[in-house]
Amino acid sequence: MGMIDCYFIGQIARVQREFTESDVERWSLFTGHITKVKRTFAKDDVDRWKSFAKEKNERFEHDISMLYVRQPFVPSILSEGLITEAISKELPGAPCVIMQKEMVFLQPVHVGNTVTTEVEIIDVNVKRNWLTEKVRCVNELGIELIKGQIILKLL
Repeated sequence: MGMIDCYFIGQIARVQREFTESDVERWSLFTGHITKVKRTFAKDDVDRWKSFAKEKNERFEHDISMLYVRQPFVPSILSEGLITEAISKELPGAPCVIMQKEMVFLQPVHVGNTVTTEVEIIDVNVKRNWLTEKVRCVNELGIELIKGQIILKLL
């Protein structure tokens, strides 16, 4: 049987390549760079998520949530997925992982809402290979639904 390499977190960090000023230029990473992604959440999105996650929570059911609000809720993880989509498709343009995520869910997202996610680079730390991004999600009425900050590690 062959040898298996064992790595510790500290060892892995040392073998990763360093991110340079030329990477910043090549990937167009600069403070103030903004990208937006827009999506309308449908009942099918919620149904597919419920099927995948085997979710049985009644608050996502149309009949139950209609007793309390006009529209059923969209699970927060689907809203987070829109944020991840904006990051992976538009920013940073380089392989990365989310190191830290801080979000405040100010209002619920409902089926039928058109959510616009805006991600803005607020800091480029070349020394640590980090990008700090501000996140904001608003609905079609301009009501802020989610706000927060994400720190990405460029690989």
